Parts: sequence; structure tokens; C-alpha cells
Amino acid sequence: MKITIVGTGYVGLVTGTCFAEVGIEVVCVDIDVKKIGNLKKGISPIYEPGLDDMIARNVEKGRLHFTTDLSACVNDTDVIFIAVGTPPDEDGSADLKYVLDVSKTIGEHMDKHILVVTKSTVPVGTAKKVRNTIQNELDKRGISIDFDVASNPEFLKEGDAISDFMKPDRIVVGVESEKATDIMARLYKPFTLNGHPVIFMDVPSAEMTKYAANSMLATKISFMNDIANICEIVGADVNLVRKGIGSDSRIGTKFIYPGIGYGGSCFPKDVKALIKTADSLGYSMRILKAVEDVNDDQKSVLFNKLLNHFDGDIKGKTIGLWGLSFKPQTDDMREAPALVIIEKLLSAGCKVKAYDPVAMHEAQRILGDAIEYSKDPYEAFIDTDAQFLLTEWTEFRFPNWNVIKKLVKNPVLFDGRNIYDRNELNSIGFAYYCIGVQTRKS
Repeated sequence: MKITIVGTGYVGLVTGTCFAEVGIEVVCVDIDVKKIGNLKKGISPIYEPGLDDMIARNVEKGRLHFTTDLSACVNDTDVIFIAVGTPPDEDGSADLKYVLDVSKTIGEHMDKHILVVTKSTVPVGTAKKVRNTIQNELDKRGISIDFDVASNPEFLKEGDAISDFMKPDRIVVGVESEKATDIMARLYKPFTLNGHPVIFMDVPSAEMTKYAANSMLATKISFMNDIANICEIVGADVNLVRKGIGSDSRIGTKFIYPGIGYGGSCFPKDVKALIKTADSLGYSMRILKAVEDVNDDQKSVLFNKLLNHFDGDIKGKTIGLWGLSFKPQTDDMREAPALVIIEKLLSAGCKVKAYDPVAMHEAQRILGDAIEYSKDPYEAFIDTDAQFLLTEWTEFRFPNWNVIKKLVKNPVLFDGRNIYDRNELNSIGFAYYCIGVQTRKS
């Protein structure tokens, strides 16, 4: 079986590489000439643990190929996955321009049966638009060719995407025909050996499943951040509350860690898109609108704590930041809380120094020279008036606080991920602020 993946972003590149890893011949297509040129040299456009080695291995074995010419691939493939970007429009709805552009190209060139699969996260009804776009092009050509359209949403976690794809806990596929079902079952057979079957359903249900899953997880995060904020007010400790409710099997321990809000390429975009879809149908997603509001506010919590600590006088202060990516094990800074915090610090007249293990180049692309980039964690805290932990990278977990105290001007730590021990920091002489626990100025 031969497959084509259109789009070499996070989803497309991981998907194509993992399919190649199990012996399937894969061609990855992208309109970005530079990106394709780099991929042919083994240079990945994204950071994902284990991905670079897997790309190199499969290119060497002749199973993974890269090109900018989709038209040349259409009739030399059995399945085409559409994994192009669906960025939010100005109104928050998903922009399907690139998805439909790919569909148009397929319709212009296909001369045999093809299964077209939407892999990008797309609103309910997108597969129907893809089908109509392809059919319109066939009608223009005056030919009749049988083809199928399916939905196969991804559930990859950035930082653990390889494992998620190779050993999935579920594979969701929306289909319209037995032929499409048989093709997708064969395609995914190597990945179901862990006992988790492919879950087949109708196409609209598959499209909704992705949005429902991400929205549920986003809801858990915002709910816990809301609880954290009330804990501070009443004097409760959210870390203990989290343990108390997480032991309930109906709730579980995942996605109930308080922090500075969710970010990345999925949750913000998908929540907005689902809200917009509902609005367009005359229905208000009241819970999700609150989820989004809580998340937007949560990204300012640490900045507000900084203002409170210095009684509003932070102009001219130097602030050191640990972590820029929206979470560990990725260089993704889309909707990252760090960006909101940096913008507020700069607007208030602060100087910002930062360090992140892998997201420095991405930060420089977005922020330019607006902040100072440090070569290691300790350098980022030299002569700082306050220190922030924004991303819980492993290398930040056990720093030498005695050394750090000698480097800083003013030992006051704002822990946005609740990973440090208050008593330890206080005993060394740090003022310590975290999420969901009352702190009195020393």
C-alpha cells in the first residue's frame, strides 16, 4: 500500500514517518520548498523526541519520501491524508482554505479510486465539503470516478507523539463505505497489536470526537485553575485538593494540575472552533465559553502576583524566566502562557531574560530582540529582581537554590507549575509564590 500525506507540520510529519516505520511507502507533500529541502537532508522543522532518527532511518530505507508536487502523487497512491493547517480565522472558526485547496488538486488530477482522509482537526461537515470540492472538479472534467472520503482525527500529545501513534489507546475513523472501512482497517492493523481496536463510526461523529476530546481536557484544566484561585482566597492548598479529588476514579489524576493556563496548537484553536460552530448553528456552548475565559485570565495570574509583591512598582525590574514553550518536550510556543507574560512584562517596563532547552529559536522568531536569551538556566537568573518558572522541563526540577540565591538581586520565585517545595525555598531565603496557595509577603 502507498499513501500520501499532504502537510509536513506536526501532525503530517509524525503520521507519515510512523506509517513508514511499519513498512508502508509514504510520500509527504508540502508547498514549502525550503522545508521539503531540509527534510530531504534529514532536518526536521519541529522538535519531537525520537522523530529525527525515525525520519533518517526511513529515508535511508527508501520508505519515506518528500516532494512539493502533489499532482504527481495523486495517481500513484491508495490513500491521501490531508494534514494541512487549519488556523483560526479572525472570528475563531477553523480556516479550511488549505484543506479545500488540496481537495481541488486531487479532483483536478485523479483518474482512479482514492481514499481521501481528513487528518487535520476540522469542524463537523468538512468531509462533506472535501467530497463536494473533489466532485466539482471531476464534473468540470466530465468524468466519473469512484472515490471515498473519511475522517481520521489525531490524538497525539506533543512531546510523546511517536509513542502515541505507534501504541495508540484508540484510533477513531469515520467512514461512509465498506471499501473505506477495509482500507483503513488494513492500514492500521500494525498499530492495533496492543489490543486497542480501530473505532469505526460515521464521519460527522469522528469529526466531533476530536473537538469533544480536546474540549473536555481543556475544561478539566480551566476547572482546576478556577478551583486553585478560590483555594488561594479561602486559604486552602490546591495541591492537597488535587490529590483528594484525583483519587476518585470517576475524575482521575490527569489534567487536574493547576498552572498558568493551557496553550499549544490544539486546545485553544479547537475550543474556539467548537464555540464558533455552535454559535453558527444558534447554540451557545456556555461551559466552553467559560473555559476559554478562565484560561485567558489564568495566563495573567503570575504577572498579577508580581505586581502585588512589588506594590505595583515593577518598571525597570529585571525578570528571569525558565521555560518558553507551552509545555515540556516541544518547541511549540503557539498560545504559550509565556508570550502573554512576556508581553505584560515588557509593557510594564521590565527587562526580560529567558532560557528554554529547545524553544529559544522559536522565541527569537516570534519575539526578536525584545528579550535577552540566556545560554543556560543559571545565566537567565543573574541579577534578576524576580524569577519565574513557566514550563516544567525536567532540567528545572532540582536546581541549586543556594547558588541561585547568590546570582540574583532579589530572591523571589514565581512558580507557575507548582513543582517546588515552599518550605525549602523559604528556608534558603526565597519568597515563594505558586498557584492555588496563599502567600504572604515576607
